[in-house]
Amino acid sequence: MTLTLQIPDEFAAFLPSKASDMAAVLSAGLRSWQGRKTGEIQALDDVIETLADLPSAQEVLALHPSEQLTERTAFLLEKKRQEGLEESEQAEWEQIMRVEHLVRIAKARARVKLQAA
Repeated sequence: MTLTLQIPDEFAAFLPSKASDMAAVLSAGLRSWQGRKTGEIQALDDVIETLADLPSAQEVLALHPSEQLTERTAFLLEKKRQEGLEESEQAEWEQIMRVEHLVRIAKARARVKLQAA
């Protein structure tokens, strides 16, 4: 599919030069945007964006990792147990764990709100 877009000049410097890279950027952005609508978490930015919108307690409880994030987490966990992680993978693992921690706290507080209501 061919797509023609006008974007603000401030983003022009960030556009990739290869068409295949542009397709990857667009795909990632669409997955993230769609995930916010369905409560799927792809990465830390999704949690931040969702919580910045001040969701209801029910919306917080509906947050869940995307299939891709679930698969990546399982892969990293298994690799960590079997052979250890490379430096970049360790950083990714730590970010996933931070996100998981934040979501658990948000869900616990959402449950308290709902029980108090």
